[in-house]
Amino acid sequence: MKQLLYCLLAAVYAPSVWATDTPLNMTQGVTRISHEVYHLHMTIFYICCAIGVVVFGIMFYAMFKHRKSKGAVAANFHESTKVEILWTVIPFLILIGMAIPATKTLIDMEDPSDADLTIKITGSQWKWHYDYFNEGVGFYSVLSTPREQIENQAAKGEFYLKEVDKPLVLPTNKKIRFLVTSDDVIHSWWMPAFAVKKDANPGFINEAWARIDEEGTFRGQCAELCGKDHGFMPIVVKAVSPEAFDTWLTSQKQAVAQAAETAKASLSKTLTKDELFAKGEQVYMAHCAACHQPNGMGLPGVFPHLRASPVVIGPVEHHISVVKHGVTGTAMQSFEKQLTAEEIAAVVTYERNAWGNDTGDVVQAVDVSNQGQ
Repeated sequence: MKQLLYCLLAAVYAPSVWATDTPLNMTQGVTRISHEVYHLHMTIFYICCAIGVVVFGIMFYAMFKHRKSKGAVAANFHESTKVEILWTVIPFLILIGMAIPATKTLIDMEDPSDADLTIKITGSQWKWHYDYFNEGVGFYSVLSTPREQIENQAAKGEFYLKEVDKPLVLPTNKKIRFLVTSDDVIHSWWMPAFAVKKDANPGFINEAWARIDEEGTFRGQCAELCGKDHGFMPIVVKAVSPEAFDTWLTSQKQAVAQAAETAKASLSKTLTKDELFAKGEQVYMAHCAACHQPNGMGLPGVFPHLRASPVVIGPVEHHISVVKHGVTGTAMQSFEKQLTAEEIAAVVTYERNAWGNDTGDVVQAVDVSNQGQ
């Protein structure tokens, strides 16, 4: 009988030990909280395994030992006070033993106080916007997987649908506070390596925090069904040393200042129709094609077509306004903070002269800047 029990224990525990080193199990992560969550998960899993061994062991033993073929006769009793107490007290004690460490970890997870750095995370269809509080640095992080791979016209890359143009850069060994919200529908910022998963609700701000112990690149994704391209808004975090982070932050501030100067200079530039068309096609494919499709035909009932669209072939000022300010109550978001005036001018020019629209209109950056003033 002992040998049978040893075999059962080995059969139950061996897979769980093996699972700790496989990608099928919960990740141990790179933060103290993620380690605590992992160990809680494994501890409770082992407790469940032990309960399973005891319960099924007793059940199979009783079935084997007291089977009818051995002449066993069923006992005739209704209840036992001792048994009732035992199967009430023992589960209660097990639950208390699990609740105490779990509650401690949950309380710790909800304490973002005394943070060294605050990041505002805003979800939108289908990208993330990161703002570094009090630093004057912010940017959109957009999926960078080529459309050819998505449309099965090219081989899938190593990080297919888990790569972005601009990762969120964070320092290690610093407490980082995340303020998570949304500007359209509900999203969810999920980074398994940090044990952070917070819903991004429009009109609300949810808090989370992390202290990253290791340098490296970590990947997550939106964990809330937020629309047809829900699977196309990954999260990439690059954790670097505090010194490297300070250097990067300084370079970003310089880039922001330089971009402002470039945008100002672009207002006095006059580009040819061909230059605007070529640049506009690049902008369109990067920011618009996911909804309106590369051929401008959109998705019937979901996203409007742009070919022979009343907006596209209508007044130029209205077309600029739609791209620049978005359309309230629809999935058409504002691109005023996502694109420069020159890029908006280029994409408007492209849309008004592509797919047979052929309006002949040419829009310059100064036209975009003046619109709405």
